[in-house]
Amino acid sequence: MKLTLKIWRQKGPNEKGEFKTYVHDKVSPDMSFLEMLDVLNTELIKKGEEPVHFDHDCREGICGMCSLYINGRPHGPLQTTTCQLHMRSFKDGETITIEPWRAKPFPVIKDLVVDRSAFDRIQQAGGYISVNTGAAPDANEIPIPKKIADEAMDAATCIGCGACVAACKNASAMLFVAAKVSHLALLPQGHAERKERVERMVAQMDAEGFGACTNTRACEAECPKGISVAHIARLNREYYNAMLTSYELPSKAGGDG
Repeated sequence: MKLTLKIWRQKGPNEKGEFKTYVHDKVSPDMSFLEMLDVLNTELIKKGEEPVHFDHDCREGICGMCSLYINGRPHGPLQTTTCQLHMRSFKDGETITIEPWRAKPFPVIKDLVVDRSAFDRIQQAGGYISVNTGAAPDANEIPIPKKIADEAMDAATCIGCGACVAACKNASAMLFVAAKVSHLALLPQGHAERKERVERMVAQMDAEGFGACTNTRACEAECPKGISVAHIARLNREYYNAMLTSYELPSKAGGDG
């Protein structure tokens, strides 16, 4: 296959970026998208040119590192991670535009690499269980209805790739936060801290500069793990309940006078 690649190149966070065009004629339909970029980088290095920088790790669709915006869609034309996207999804002679995530809370580090530590800070704000739950119990020791367990596990599949943010016109992180909050709110171990958790995580999300939910469900459509927007509804319920029940009436000043 012969492809024309329009790739965003940016030397650093404070540098001005631009698209550069590369003609890549050593592409096999059986290559993954990242393998195609590996071959391109090999050719660039042979020519003495700077290789294209991009994030990757496991290349098995489970780490969420490979965050590329391909032809106007997060992770490309299929609802999967970039590392699991294969070149047979494209046509010979096609032009492919490759960009980093476009969101203010995800600043570009270099080329296609963005800083997604905003997600880490949201997680650190409350996406954990700090109470002592003891040793790991037997699987059937804590009775959890299968429906609840399935919902919790569906939320837990979120890999934090940021595709939901990239897909949203407001760069909202609601689906990511909803998955993390929903996962723990559904399980007995997470009940003790559920109010503090959702308040802290939503506050951190807002502090990072993510936008409001657009209700267009673009996040759900692009999520490689198929996280449902139903979790956003649960996030809202958890948040409103926490705010209402943690509200304290101001003390009356000045006595009865």
